[in-house]
Amino acid sequence: QVQLVESGGGSVQPGGSLRLSCAASGYTSTRICMGWFRQAPGKEREGVAAVYRGELTTNYADSVKGRFTISLDKAKNTLYLQMNSLKPEDSAMYYCAAKAIWPCTVQPFQYTDWGQGTQVTVSA
Repeated sequence: QVQLVESGGGSVQPGGSLRLSCAASGYTSTRICMGWFRQAPGKEREGVAAVYRGELTTNYADSVKGRFTISLDKAKNTLYLQMNSLKPEDSAMYYCAAKAIWPCTVQPFQYTDWGQGTQVTVSA
């Protein structure tokens, strides 16, 4: 299996930026998709962004498109989420996830490996 550990969360004011990291270990090559999901208190988990390991193509939720950028550093086995122009509604626990089956969508279906999450709080 694959182990995922998120980091980089914190508190930021609206309009600010954060970069989340997800360190992956284990059988990472079998997980062709990696993605970010988030869950706010009282809400369901939602997809944020995903990337395909092979072609490094990306997929974003409409709510974050143009503000967030997902990237994968294969050499470091690390997934990143650069978050700019943060809004209070972006506040959530952010989770890194991986799956072995195409397509690399932002839907949680078939994402089998999950980290424990890193908290992002956007408030004035």
